[in-house]
Amino acid sequence: IMEWVLNEEEFDLTAGILHHKEGVDLLPGNKELTGVETSLIGIMSSETVLKEYIEMIRDSYDYILVDCSPNLGQLTLNALVAADEVIIPVQAAYLPLKGLEQLLITISRVKRKMNQNLQILGILITMVDYRTVNANEITEVLYQHYGDKLHIFEQTIPMSVKAAEAAAEGVSIFTHDGKGKVALAYGTITEEVADYE
Repeated sequence: IMEWVLNEEEFDLTAGILHHKEGVDLLPGNKELTGVETSLIGIMSSETVLKEYIEMIRDSYDYILVDCSPNLGQLTLNALVAADEVIIPVQAAYLPLKGLEQLLITISRVKRKMNQNLQILGILITMVDYRTVNANEITEVLYQHYGDKLHIFEQTIPMSVKAAEAAAEGVSIFTHDGKGKVALAYGTITEEVADYE
């Protein structure tokens, strides 16, 4: 779809959208995105390709969530230019914490130069196992360095095998383990985001 938009081709706006029985539509990425990312480099206004597509389908949805891989390439830049708000998931580990500062710099640049409406909704601490000293230390560092600058969601997403199982089965955590700790955590986050708006 990004290639079609980039090449200004006509296409079915619903192409590739999967209607999931749980009431959400999905537009999954695939390995071809790597090639698309490469083709975006050096092309004028390439950072607006995803935004152009989202604007075409925006009225069909209440919310559109764009999930990005943890890198700062052209696809993530496209997502930031297209977004109204950003939730920054940070794994309770050392290396993801190191990448957070660079992401915040990138978000600031995008807001200044390409998307003045972009807002950081908050930091969401994920894959947490508070039985470990490391997870507790990382959480403490996050609050020390960013707690007075950014909203940090109170609810964290716990580490769970059930989440990986749900993904492998192609169902949500709510269907796979609806009363489990991860489903309850995501439910709370959903309410917190809705209240924040």
